[in-house]
Amino acid sequence: MTARRHLPSELVIGVVGPYDLVERIMLSGAAARDEAVGPGQPEPSAFRAEPAESPAGSPPPPSPPAWSGDEPRGLPGGTLPRRLIAAAYRREREAPEKVARLGAAIDVCLFASPVPYEYARRAEAISVPSTYVRLDGGALYAALLRASREHSHDIERISIDVLDRGAIDETYAELGISSERVRLRQDPASPAALAAFHERLWRMGETSVALTCLDSVSRRLTRAGVPVIGIRPTDAAIRAAVWNAVLLGGHHRLEAAQLAVVVVEVPRLREGARRALSRYSRDELRLTVHRFLTTEAQRIQAMVIQADDHSFVIAATRGSLSTLTRDFTELPFEERARAELGITIEVGVGTGRTAQEAETYARTALARSRSAPAATAAREGQPLVPPPRRGCPARGR
Repeated sequence: MTARRHLPSELVIGVVGPYDLVERIMLSGAAARDEAVGPGQPEPSAFRAEPAESPAGSPPPPSPPAWSGDEPRGLPGGTLPRRLIAAAYRREREAPEKVARLGAAIDVCLFASPVPYEYARRAEAISVPSTYVRLDGGALYAALLRASREHSHDIERISIDVLDRGAIDETYAELGISSERVRLRQDPASPAALAAFHERLWRMGETSVALTCLDSVSRRLTRAGVPVIGIRPTDAAIRAAVWNAVLLGGHHRLEAAQLAVVVVEVPRLREGARRALSRYSRDELRLTVHRFLTTEAQRIQAMVIQADDHSFVIAATRGSLSTLTRDFTELPFEERARAELGITIEVGVGTGRTAQEAETYARTALARSRSAPAATAAREGQPLVPPPRRGCPARGR
């Protein structure tokens, strides 16, 4: 998928899940407004949704109406125009690929259930703030009600997958029913493994019905003749998840836009080291370092300023700087300067509400790095980059 460029002020939410649930999420705005945009009506600009792609030979989900429903005001993301991009799949194992293909085209990822979220998390495919539509609470109550009222199953003897044991116990406690005989497989394994778990318990007579969060498991159990009820998200859970995604994206935007300052000092250019270099050599080294830092800063559209004879200041945003620091787990420039220029530089990183505040924290971090190498950068007076472990190189999440 080719990433579509979007306005800097536009919050883009990627929606990952099976086709039917993704469609429900994309259409959830109409439910929030209790009305749909009809023919001839202007489309509100606060919320636009569009599918990212569809499998070959299959029609895309219908275009959803726009949403500009009532929302809390004064919160991050509350006034940003939003756009939803659908990344639907047919099999759960496709979730990591769908997330990876969305890449930098989105600000936040909304998973249709805990299942694709777990698949993507285990594959380390998630690189943006993420949340998912919850299937406990109202969704679990609804499934239990259908099992008991519509199908007359004994809900004290059931098997459930994916959900958390604590949420199940809490639901049963509120219903005044014992959950001791409820069998759970919380690990979101393959559909075949989950279906085998439910079928084995049912054939042994330990359960009367299976409750599953996966459509693929439901289909397998139906073919095997095992009674099954699908746990489906409620409209309220979907709306809450969309708003959570908006909040996450808004907070991430604010944090990424925070001003970041990098202070770089060259020890060989300090006053005490000047005797070791001629004036020409000092000027040449200073120009070399400035040229090196300018090249590095251009990669993140930052600005380099020479502060004095032996130090430089780089002004950037926290979001852009994170790409050079592997999400603030490594200091920028040091290794490359040593490898490409054969010199040692000292680096301090700081963020703040103003340029002066960010530079103050960066210089504080630089001073700390000289006295305590573990504390190599600072954010508002606190270490920003964690101390490296011996024998275990730091890496980004």
